[in-house]
Amino acid sequence: MIEPPPKAGMQGVKIICGGKRRGIGFDEIQPSHTFMDVLFTCPTCKQQLEADSTLAGNEISCPSCNGKIVIPVADPVNLKTSGAMAATAMAKEEKHFKVPVSEAPTQSLIQKATPTLSTSAKAAGPMIRVKTIRRAECLEVGKDLFDSVVTAFLQKIGEQSIISITTVNYSVVGMDARTATSDYGVLVVYRG
Repeated sequence: MIEPPPKAGMQGVKIICGGKRRGIGFDEIQPSHTFMDVLFTCPTCKQQLEADSTLAGNEISCPSCNGKIVIPVADPVNLKTSGAMAATAMAKEEKHFKVPVSEAPTQSLIQKATPTLSTSAKAAGPMIRVKTIRRAECLEVGKDLFDSVVTAFLQKIGEQSIISITTVNYSVVGMDARTATSDYGVLVVYRG
């Protein structure tokens, strides 16, 4: 956000809006210097303002109502001090926290998630599976490879894993929706 250019006589004045300060063209202050701000209110519009104490006695225009204001002299009531001292170790408050100690074993606050259905099934051992092999899927150009595809699959899963083999007859309606073609296949139920 681009700040508006400072108005004449406004160098170093800050407006306080809802507890937050907004700068009006004030110079960058080096963090190693300690400075004091004077807090005051515009008598016309009641806008809270803040200015460096070195500007005391200068006449400025209020940034809100443009009324003429003289920056008051710093006194303990309207003085705000900040600077390098605020960031030192002396300014920080030391806090001591106590950790509760118990004789009983501690309980875990994080519980394991329940395993998913597929994870539970894998842990339980081989699952029962179904494979359908249709003869139409085993046709290549002029060759019927149905028997060799079924044989290769049964050898792959092993005889001890086979639960049942059932023949299947089905009809397929052609693209022209006038003819139905009958076909067959096998349904293999196995453990694996």
